[in-house]
Amino acid sequence: MSQSNAVTNQDARGDVTDRNAIQLTPPVDVVEDNTGITLYADMPGVPKDQLNLNVEGDVLSIEGTVSIAMPKAMQSSHAEVNSSHYRRVFTLSKELDPSKISAEFAQGVLKLRIPKADHAQPRRIEVRAN
Repeated sequence: MSQSNAVTNQDARGDVTDRNAIQLTPPVDVVEDNTGITLYADMPGVPKDQLNLNVEGDVLSIEGTVSIAMPKAMQSSHAEVNSSHYRRVFTLSKELDPSKISAEFAQGVLKLRIPKADHAQPRRIEVRAN
């Protein structure tokens, strides 16, 4: 799905203390309608308590740490994914209202609903007769 003009994907590097860490970039679908946008981020293996969502100004950050419990007597003999940390950062357009973001998380899929700001909502203009 093509990315909406309402959000812009930023560089997914970590902060100063995390710059050399390898991070997974979760795939995200962005769906836009007349009232706002909905983001769907695939983050398998991340429990809800390891999910971190932040909005600072117009920047939305999505982070999560994979938590896969390995039985004590076992060790992994092969791992195709070496990182256990997801990170994705977006710049939100001025049309969106970051103070009204709602989030749901089920079966490894994060759903964020970001409504349009009042000034960006379509509105009907009433015409008065003289």
